[in-house]
Amino acid sequence: MTARANHRTLLTAAAVAALVVAMVGLAFAAPPLYDMFCRVTGYGGRTQIASAAPAQVLERRIEVRFDSNVAPGLPLEFISAPTQMLRLGATGLAQYRVRNLSNAPVTAIASYNVAPHKVGVYFQKLECFCFQERTLAPGEEADLPVVFYIDPALASDLDTEEVESITLSYTFFRSSAEAAAALTQ
Repeated sequence: MTARANHRTLLTAAAVAALVVAMVGLAFAAPPLYDMFCRVTGYGGRTQIASAAPAQVLERRIEVRFDSNVAPGLPLEFISAPTQMLRLGATGLAQYRVRNLSNAPVTAIASYNVAPHKVGVYFQKLECFCFQERTLAPGEEADLPVVFYIDPALASDLDTEEVESITLSYTFFRSSAEAAAALTQ
């Protein structure tokens, strides 16, 4: 092999190694960057977290539906709140209910989504049970409140003028620790 071919091989190997290192770095950086993007934009139905309700309440009403789901194999009964008609800017309270159907404690965590996705940025939560591990004793029931409002700015967004209803959906999953323990058994 000539010196020139050897140099070209080393250069190619260095470029491939740098590309692999960059791709691994991006793989680790992608989840927090995507999460930050979704929090800021409401993309993917991600709701916003508010510290106070708005001062302005509009006449326009939106139907707010509530949905509840449980991951397969999780022994919980999860009941959603009834549908509400809510004025933009008015504070709403949705009361979910969860019950452990098993004879053993269950630790679970809930995630949420809003549909249509484009209104996620306008769905503001003041209080929520999401992303908090909750352990329920055998047969235990718990009420899970969600305090929220629909930002009045939704009324001036041309992309949402046809929206007449919003669905807030929660899904309970087994906690990470319980899921890992189940895999080792």
